[in-house]
Amino acid sequence: MENRRVRLRFAPSPTGGLHMGGVRTALFSYLFAKKHNGDFILRIEDTDQTRYVNGAEEYIIEALKWCGIEPNEGVGFGDGKFAPYRQSERKELGIYAKYAQQLIDSGHAYYAFDTAEELDAMRKRLEAAKVAAPQYNSVSRQHMRNSLTLSEDEVKKLMDAGTPYVVRLKVPRNEEIRFHDIIRGWVVVNSTQVDDKVLLKSDGMPTYHLAHIVDDIEMEVSHAVRGEEWLPSAPSHILIYRYLGKEEVMPKLAHLPLILKPDGNGKLSKRDKSGIPMFPLNWFDERTNESYTGYRESGFFPEAFINMLGMLGWNPGTPQEIFSLYELVEAFTFERVNKSGAKFDPEKTKWFNQQYLRKKSDTELAELFMPILKEKLEENKVSNLKSQDYVEGVCRLVKEKSHFVNEFWESGKYFFIAPTSYDEKVISKKWNENSKTIFQHLMNEFNSLTTWDATTVHTAITNTEVATSAKVDLQLLRVLTSGAAGGPAIHDMLVLIGKEEIVKRIATAIEQLNK
Repeated sequence: MENRRVRLRFAPSPTGGLHMGGVRTALFSYLFAKKHNGDFILRIEDTDQTRYVNGAEEYIIEALKWCGIEPNEGVGFGDGKFAPYRQSERKELGIYAKYAQQLIDSGHAYYAFDTAEELDAMRKRLEAAKVAAPQYNSVSRQHMRNSLTLSEDEVKKLMDAGTPYVVRLKVPRNEEIRFHDIIRGWVVVNSTQVDDKVLLKSDGMPTYHLAHIVDDIEMEVSHAVRGEEWLPSAPSHILIYRYLGKEEVMPKLAHLPLILKPDGNGKLSKRDKSGIPMFPLNWFDERTNESYTGYRESGFFPEAFINMLGMLGWNPGTPQEIFSLYELVEAFTFERVNKSGAKFDPEKTKWFNQQYLRKKSDTELAELFMPILKEKLEENKVSNLKSQDYVEGVCRLVKEKSHFVNEFWESGKYFFIAPTSYDEKVISKKWNENSKTIFQHLMNEFNSLTTWDATTVHTAITNTEVATSAKVDLQLLRVLTSGAAGGPAIHDMLVLIGKEEIVKRIATAIEQLNK
């Protein structure tokens, strides 16, 4: 086992959009595979055809690409020697039926002919008998219609007549099942807690319990990563490997902790109302007619999204929080994944994006902002698009207090459009006849400048204070020229907007405020 090539698979079902919890499973698999120079595979587990959703497979592929965690093998990423990678296609090759037959022949699986009505009656009987968790197991199967209770002739007759049946795992009674989880250590479960899982459905399609094991064996998967909700099923899977005689090639298991709601109460849902997306990309659920906004469309950078997910349930053992994908690969180990659930923090999620926004150059930010800017200027019927240098300057000034590029317009639209209203709190508190005199003088000082930079602006303000024997209120100056009470450094703002425009704005403000 130790000498095997490291191979991890991400194996989602195409039953809807890929939730951020699924992306985290893919990420942790990717990180471990890359750290050990191994393979990261995308396998589509579409055995449940009744829940198949059109577009879901394409969504999964696009989401992984946007996140930057592309498999090197699998659906949408190129076939290797283990193709095909869709379970529905593999079923047609008879792969699963062969393994199911092996389990039947060795006495570790059996045919069950029970109808839905009979199964329902069994559950009601057990509930009436006060059985805490009614299930089809080593006790209840003795009273059901299966190849363990029926004679060979009866079984043959039912099979020949085409009677629908499933294949179930024969779980032993009162046997200790032990397995080691990389994250949780040794786990011990008594087989009385394990039900006889259905391995093959009546339509011949394998269930997850059989299919993922067969595929992991056939595809030489070395490590299997999944959410902790699959932990109760793990004992059944251990038995299947054992009964197939494949324990030596069984992947090492890692069950990830749940992602919890912000208050820590319960698992994070796709319908969480935190205001932060739950999906990497926009997703429309055709079954419920519900739309979900994605991280991409909300303005998150993929690097920030991945960094945030990487820190959900894992920690590097150091104070470092900002990791590039390469750094995550270098630092990641399953031993530092927490056993307990990880609380999702919406504000921290925005903080991660802010850190990546600040790291981008003004040129990069201007390129991202330009489409938004053009749209907003058109809405406001402004045809004069500023120069690239000017837009970069705006990005430089507004980015420090922004979490997203799509916030730049609201926080800095006065750089492109003169204000038509002024912060009421500041005006009511600070504007008076004396203010009018001061700012008329300042306007004239600005107008007389032959050069326009932070130094000359400061000089003009100082000269005005000397001439009027009064302080120039910089917040009031900001409001007269931008309309807003807060923003970037006032001198930088004035210099970027330009002398002529600033003088014009002060004159307009004085006129409007004295009507």
